[in-house]
Amino acid sequence: MDDPHKPSNAASALKAAVAALDAPAETPVDAAPASVSTSPALPPEEIERLTTDIVAALKTVHDPEIPSDIYELGLIYKVEIDDDRNVAIDMTLTAPGCPVAGEMPIWVENAVNAVPGVAGTKVKIVFDPPWDQSRMSDEAKLAVGMF
Repeated sequence: MDDPHKPSNAASALKAAVAALDAPAETPVDAAPASVSTSPALPPEEIERLTTDIVAALKTVHDPEIPSDIYELGLIYKVEIDDDRNVAIDMTLTAPGCPVAGEMPIWVENAVNAVPGVAGTKVKIVFDPPWDQSRMSDEAKLAVGMF
């Protein structure tokens, strides 16, 4: 016969369930915080406006050795605008030994940061693919007398 002082399996299960409910909840280590928010995507009109204004800003930066701006010279390889209005630019130089290699990225950064709506700018100098005169626009070729 069953011992009346010994708890039954049902009673043990009930005590375990109550104890589990009373215990603090564990948060998984890899769970995202509840306050995570993402910025809304920029509308196409705003991307177009920013792009136009950024190109205009880039055209204010000139290579001191060549009478043309860096955009028309084909020194700008990539411009990316993220949803937070940060701009990333990949650019090159006409030659790796360019005397203003240390200064030109700062000129570009300052010019683009002056565009209304731009949160910040990062400029990266790249040399792949290497720059050559075929990257120049007709306007730049005319300015340097290549026609």
